Amino acid sequence: LLSLLCLGDCQLLTSCGIHKCTTDFVSFTSHLNAALEDFDLEFCKALRAYSVCTYRNSKVCRGNLVYHSAVLGIDDLMTQRNCTKDGPTSSTNPEMTHDPCNYSGHTEVKEHQWGEKTSPFLFCGLFGDPHLRTFKDHFQTCKVEGAWPLIDNNYLSVQVTNVLVVPGSSATATNKITIIFKSYQDCTDQKVYQAMTDDLPAAFVDGTTSGGDGNTRSLHIVEKVSGKYIEMHARYIGTTVYIRQLGHYLTLAIRMPQELVMAYKESQDLQLCVNGGPSSELIDQSVHLPLPVMGELLPWGAVSHPRSGYTLETATTKCHEKILMKDIYFYSCVFDLLTTGDANFTAAAHSALQDVEPLHPSKEYWRIFPRSGGGGVGRDSKFSVSLGLLCLILVEYL
Repeated sequence: LLSLLCLGDCQLLTSCGIHKCTTDFVSFTSHLNAALEDFDLEFCKALRAYSVCTYRNSKVCRGNLVYHSAVLGIDDLMTQRNCTKDGPTSSTNPEMTHDPCNYSGHTEVKEHQWGEKTSPFLFCGLFGDPHLRTFKDHFQTCKVEGAWPLIDNNYLSVQVTNVLVVPGSSATATNKITIIFKSYQDCTDQKVYQAMTDDLPAAFVDGTTSGGDGNTRSLHIVEKVSGKYIEMHARYIGTTVYIRQLGHYLTLAIRMPQELVMAYKESQDLQLCVNGGPSSELIDQSVHLPLPVMGELLPWGAVSHPRSGYTLETATTKCHEKILMKDIYFYSCVFDLLTTGDANFTAAAHSALQDVEPLHPSKEYWRIFPRSGGGGVGRDSKFSVSLGLLCLILVEYL
């Protein structure tokens, strides 16, 4: 963007004022998050302010080629973003502007308590049978039946309820999600959202679709696909939540600032997104995974025609239709098909992978591969033993 709007040496532009216009535009937009619902609105406001600034300098910058390049660049960007020329503009003094209901936080890359350089935002996802991707980018396959907290901090609580999927197996999947947005200053009162199988509302339990002042939209729900996919945008805490229903079960993906994720008391340490599941709730850590074959636990090599109706070969083929790369989402899909026989879990794994791109802050960690799968891995290669073994076993038989 800057190469378009600031061709040449910007220091030479001070006399005509275009450098100040460009600097203000960068200040207006540097904190914006493209994953948030209000990105286009705020970006258009900044573009209009940029346009006004260039107009005020039109006489003194008349013969300046960089000035004219900036004007053309603004027009192009306004067309791309469908911005109207008339409308509100960003404050002319961005340094003095502070909206308490628009999270800015610390946007620089820094080292967090897990000892890694990272974005100030973190991602957590839950899908399938169920598979958990924690804020540390560790994967686990759990059997957590009943109600469990994914997140529980000073700003947000997320609880999921998992039920058994098929008789004779300890595999579970999520059929209920409860989210509590805790009251925060003047931005929002406490808001509770609840989704269940075949009931994915586009409103909080009190019937409203937003929190706080409706004009600021500091917290609001967007229905993307009726009864199947909703998004929640909590601008005041920089948090975005996606919830989907695929088949009879729910998936969840969330992006939240690291400093808010870590704002919890010692008594709130049971959070699956933060610390993963208890070892007692992980799928069997040996090669005898609990596949529903005549009610017995058999080694993978002995599973030729499981009761699910899928063999390893047919499950692999089915998952490959949606997920081309053999990453963790692919292997999770294969595991779910062999365990349940429910093809909707293929769509769940695919959608979970799709949700990573807009919500996960670090592109190099979007895909995670098993160590012996020929690819790199996210973070420091620490997977739960259960899913790591699952992947190694599947690679051996593929």
